[in-house]
Amino acid sequence: MAYVSAADDHSHNTPESSTHMRIRLTAGETVLTATLDDNATARDFASLLPLTLQMNDLLEREKYGHLPRSLSPGGTPQFSYEIGNIIYWSPGPDIAIFYDHDGQSIPDPGISILGEIDSGADALKKYDVTIEAID
Repeated sequence: MAYVSAADDHSHNTPESSTHMRIRLTAGETVLTATLDDNATARDFASLLPLTLQMNDLLEREKYGHLPRSLSPGGTPQFSYEIGNIIYWSPGPDIAIFYDHDGQSIPDPGISILGEIDSGADALKKYDVTIEAID
């Protein structure tokens, strides 16, 4: 089981005060950093924090977790992804973090990019994941 959570005090990282919220992902002993994009969907995701989700593996390329509610739509749906993308898939409604690429495209209705891990996304393959806001 993997968990997604945010720090209890993220007053400096509210969607209203920062256009690009920084987050920390912990996978085993590895600590990764990422940045959420400045779009309506990413801001809505940030509004859910702190959040704890069970994360599952899909197709040996991504970790995904079911959100408690749908997020606001934002931007043009994407049908491709890059390693390190943090995405929202509305039919779930799920978030996913891509740690590998299998060359496949994303089916309709596509995904919304929430942000991106700076580097080291492959560390997510074997570990539970914790995500929290960075002050």
